[in-house]
Amino acid sequence: MRFPLICLCLFSVSIATAQPNLLSGKVIDAQTNQPLEGVSVLLQPVRIPAMTNVQGRFQFKPPATAVTGVTISAIGYETRFIPMQNLANNKPVSLNARAIELNSVTVASHTEDPFKPIGKMDIALRGITNSQEVLRIVPGLFIGQHQGGGKAEQIFLRGFDCDHGTDISLNVDGLPINMVSHAHGQGFADSHFIIPETIGDTRFKKGPYYAEKGDFCTTGYVDFHTKDALTSNMVKTEAGMFNTYRVVALANLLGDRIKKSSWYAATEYRYSDGYFDNPQHFNRFNLFTKYTSQLSDNTTLSFSAGTLYSKWNASGQIPDRAVLEGIIGWFGALDPLEGGVTSRTNLNAQLSHTLPNGDLIKQQLYYTYYTFDLHTNFTFFLVDTVNGDEIRQKESRNLAGYKGSYEHIGYIGNSRLTTDAGIMIR
Repeated sequence: MRFPLICLCLFSVSIATAQPNLLSGKVIDAQTNQPLEGVSVLLQPVRIPAMTNVQGRFQFKPPATAVTGVTISAIGYETRFIPMQNLANNKPVSLNARAIELNSVTVASHTEDPFKPIGKMDIALRGITNSQEVLRIVPGLFIGQHQGGGKAEQIFLRGFDCDHGTDISLNVDGLPINMVSHAHGQGFADSHFIIPETIGDTRFKKGPYYAEKGDFCTTGYVDFHTKDALTSNMVKTEAGMFNTYRVVALANLLGDRIKKSSWYAATEYRYSDGYFDNPQHFNRFNLFTKYTSQLSDNTTLSFSAGTLYSKWNASGQIPDRAVLEGIIGWFGALDPLEGGVTSRTNLNAQLSHTLPNGDLIKQQLYYTYYTFDLHTNFTFFLVDTVNGDEIRQKESRNLAGYKGSYEHIGYIGNSRLTTDAGIMIR
């Protein structure tokens, strides 16, 4: 008998009452009008830091000394100074995108977020064509691929073998990537359904200290966040050795017709034979769409849907003696029929609302239909010398869940304390 997994998460305590006379504001992207999360806000001249939340909002408790305004900055955007009188009218602060100049490094103490997100510029500068390659940017995290390109990569974090996701929590837009009690291994986390060009930023933390991330967060977690809006349409084609091809297209479906809403679609197709003696015939198809709307100044709705289909022949494992004896080449295979097929379809809806006192309520519903079929041969003909020793790992599952959280920022004196309570049902 199986039961839903229910987690109740409570964190640091503060008094959940409205805070009077708070200095607050909202930051948006000047081109897309979408809220910007994770933007640094520095109260001047006292240099008290804050960061914007998922709705682009920030707040301060006014200090005893006089303040002149706030400095707002984010990687990939122009830095702006906003005088205090401009914050009083509750008009959102818009940031314009700018080119990145890697000419200096600033080291500061008492930063609001010591674990900086992997921004879109980090991803763009590396030319990543595989969503799991984004994981390589996380300091101390390494991945390795084996048995074809259709499986989840092997993950190592701080020297800890996380297998295919057993001991690291992976999520995209709050939707869990890890599969519980998977046929290939507990926590199997295949993120190939994410089109890398749709990734806005990626956040990570290390260590088993984050109860809201669930029981897979043994060594840490990585959260992907897809873009809420596109700044331009794009079609990209790539080709390489061994019959390797990739085509990506992204299209803005609303244009500038609706200022506070965005809707885009993205698709990806990839094929490769690989460098093996037996071609992999690796195929992967992805389709993704996301709609985001500012229902009001305090409420944001987001809905996304996507599907993946992947099929491949695996490179497999080979015995050294077969190569030494000339039975097969270094890139050959004793069993060329190894390989698999997998698919995943996701539906994801998120609603966030900011209360008058600045508290944030987030709710999420998600659904996944998932299939996996893998043929593996570890001993070849050791047991069955006639038919061989292939094993089959197969499953088909429906996954649904709900996440809800309530966040309150309170103050004891000048010290800011955050209360975060939530529930997860899967």
